[in-house]
Amino acid sequence: MTNHQLLSVAMRQSAEDMGCAAEDFLKDENVIAPLRLGANARKYLRLPIVCNLISYGNNVVAAVTDEVSALVAEYVGRYPFYHCFETPNMHFLDDRLRDMDARICFMAEYFLPDVERLGDLPCAYETRVLTPPDFAELYRPEWSNALCANRKALDALGVGAYDGDTLIGLAACSADCDAMWQIGVDVLPGYRRRGVASALTCALAKEILRRGRVPFYCAAWSNLRSVRNALRSGLVPAWVEMTAKPRQLVEKLNAK
Repeated sequence: MTNHQLLSVAMRQSAEDMGCAAEDFLKDENVIAPLRLGANARKYLRLPIVCNLISYGNNVVAAVTDEVSALVAEYVGRYPFYHCFETPNMHFLDDRLRDMDARICFMAEYFLPDVERLGDLPCAYETRVLTPPDFAELYRPEWSNALCANRKALDALGVGAYDGDTLIGLAACSADCDAMWQIGVDVLPGYRRRGVASALTCALAKEILRRGRVPFYCAAWSNLRSVRNALRSGLVPAWVEMTAKPRQLVEKLNAK
């Protein structure tokens, strides 16, 4: 697939996640759409969602409930689209969401492969392609970014790095939707800063592409270690998201 095709798949998936049209992400003006999770939305997306804002670098597309539609329209019309995902402008939205018993909950940046940069990165350790039967004994805390114990059925593919018989690094992906598989990676502390994470992430991205799926990678803006890994692996920023949830759910997450 070309970079353009990868981006088109991602936009179609975002449209399915929100209830808008893929073409909305390419418009110059902002788009407000009623929030509707499609039948093929990413499997980890869960209602209730108050609003979800996405930008692919052209505008803001916002999927909203009726209660916040006017507020979100005012917000995205008030500031340049790229300032809608950061402070201090973000406080304008969050302060008013509080009056509606909601808060901004999740913010993240998403990466896609640049097929022209997705080469072969060296790894000082033996690497092996892994499939779900190989994951059975790996649902442990040290591999919790690569594998998800709560959604084992979605863990589809992995690439492990081995020092002898010891697994020291693991990149694995979750089949979060039909067309796109999400990559997560873990490396044991004593083996970090040796290029293991980027070699595994790059190798897994290529394995996913060989299977006709689009790999994607998510990182918080402040997680520089994860962002650097994405960039070294041949992945590039593709879109950003910001999601508001009911206040009680946000408080529950903060209480953990």
